Amino acid sequence: MQDIQTIIDALHLEPHPEGGFYREMYRSEIAVKDLKGSANKSAYTSIYYLLSGKDFSAWHRIKSDETWYFHLGCDVLIYFFDENKSLKTIQVGMTSKNLQATIPAHTWFAARLLNEVAFCLVSCAVAPGFEFDDFEIAEREYLLKEFGASAESIQMIQALTRK
Repeated sequence: MQDIQTIIDALHLEPHPEGGFYREMYRSEIAVKDLKGSANKSAYTSIYYLLSGKDFSAWHRIKSDETWYFHLGCDVLIYFFDENKSLKTIQVGMTSKNLQATIPAHTWFAARLLNEVAFCLVSCAVAPGFEFDDFEIAEREYLLKEFGASAESIQMIQALTRK
């Protein structure tokens, strides 16, 4: 396994509030407005995002669609709740032969590695562009109340939220 710190240093990654490490790679200079015509946002943004070991991307949601593109390492499992409040999983990486996945806007989702002694490097593209004002980390109690209908949902909510 490659040295994680070497990758973090080479790509100039910084800790991300949801877990893992990131670096913004692109922010479009084209501005777009929301459907109400009120917000000016970049049309598109992208980041490098790295998870390693037992670290995880905590349950969160944003106001835009987000596409994950696999680059290097082990597969990553992306968990999300669909419109029926059912827990779903997408596996992204070489093992699954699924090299990208898109999470729709306003969807609660989280991610962790398939192998806890490995790492995964992906890019995440967001359109309209990502803004931290549009980013919300979930509170465990809220998710349990809203989506804790099954033992599997409860387990994943507890495992992928931060105290």
